Amino acid sequence: MAFYEGLIGVRYLRSAHRRGFVSFVALMSVLGLTLGVAVLIVVLSVMNGFEKELRARILSVTAHATLMGLEGPLTDWQDARARALATPGVRAAVPYIEEQSMIAHGPAITATLIRGVLPAEERTADGIAEHLDSGHLEDLAPGAWRIILGSALAATLGVHVGDSVIVIAPQGTATPSGVEPRMRRFTVSGVFSSGMYEYDRGLALIDLDDAARLYRLGGAVTGVRLALDDPLEAARLVRGLALGLGGGFYVSDWTKVHATFFRSIQLTKTMLFFILLILVVVAAFNLVATLVMIVKEKQADIAILRTLGAGPRNILAAFAVQGVLIGLAGTGLGAALGTLVSDHLETLVHGLERLLGTHFLDARVYYMSDLPAQVEGFDVARVCAVAFVLCALATLYPAWRAARMAPAEALRHD
Repeated sequence: MAFYEGLIGVRYLRSAHRRGFVSFVALMSVLGLTLGVAVLIVVLSVMNGFEKELRARILSVTAHATLMGLEGPLTDWQDARARALATPGVRAAVPYIEEQSMIAHGPAITATLIRGVLPAEERTADGIAEHLDSGHLEDLAPGAWRIILGSALAATLGVHVGDSVIVIAPQGTATPSGVEPRMRRFTVSGVFSSGMYEYDRGLALIDLDDAARLYRLGGAVTGVRLALDDPLEAARLVRGLALGLGGGFYVSDWTKVHATFFRSIQLTKTMLFFILLILVVVAAFNLVATLVMIVKEKQADIAILRTLGAGPRNILAAFAVQGVLIGLAGTGLGAALGTLVSDHLETLVHGLERLLGTHFLDARVYYMSDLPAQVEGFDVARVCAVAFVLCALATLYPAWRAARMAPAEALRHD
């Protein structure tokens, strides 16, 4: 492309009919493209942030992998635990007991998951101990019959530290008058708030020995929970460990337990990308209209250029420059705006919530109350590339129309 073609394209883009200001229609094209790219980047960043925050919160309150008995409780769990601790990549291995039970306080009664733990070692398995609002994990002493509740569960029951609750085990006790539910009174010694409503509403912790006595497991446990150096290796590592122990185990890991969450996030992210891409497509159509208007306005100039020796390819290149420049400007500004908004999204959302006096995210539905955003370079590059390609394609018809314009006919109607 000759140098003068670029100069002509820039000159036509900077001026409008009988005015020295930036063309209004070209400015609207840039703004439309900017908003489309920015919105797409912000939405993808929110989905990235949501996925990262959800993963971090899940890993902070649950084990990376678990070994459980295939046909019931583990009786020889000490050997499995010792082999697990000897496996490279395993940071901690702790036994646990889990049972679905009912928990009651006065007229309030609800179902929850009761987990028996070893307080001295639980800190190495997950991060619930770091989310305690009150009390200490070490308060769960054997025979003390104390319990630590999730914050939402405590609110549902209307209890505070020091109150008593009744835990009703699913197994019954046979008596002459029939089968009666097995119950035990516990004292609330603490409350935790993990930031994950699923756990804050549906989990309570008690001592492992107390759980064994309540559910009559003797020396058996439900399984062994593992904490790994690399959580992403959970599936491979726990399967290899189970095979090394001779099989007969049911294995699970955090990616399997919460696979639905992450699949839905990826599916939603893909769908939103294509849906919001319509905004960029609309901006590209607007660019077509803009360039057609410029071609119509500059038809006399095109005719003069043709009489001076410019060929169709030169005219096509001159108008293609305009579309490329609009695409670069809109894409660049959109990427900058989208990145800026994403980086300050939580602050903007909190300010809007205070202004409107409402709360946008319900933790009971979205598992978190904040709106995190994480900008990923791949997403920004993908959005910018698609937007620029659409803009480049949008310039073809107007530039082709300008190139095939007959000089004599253009001057006759000017």
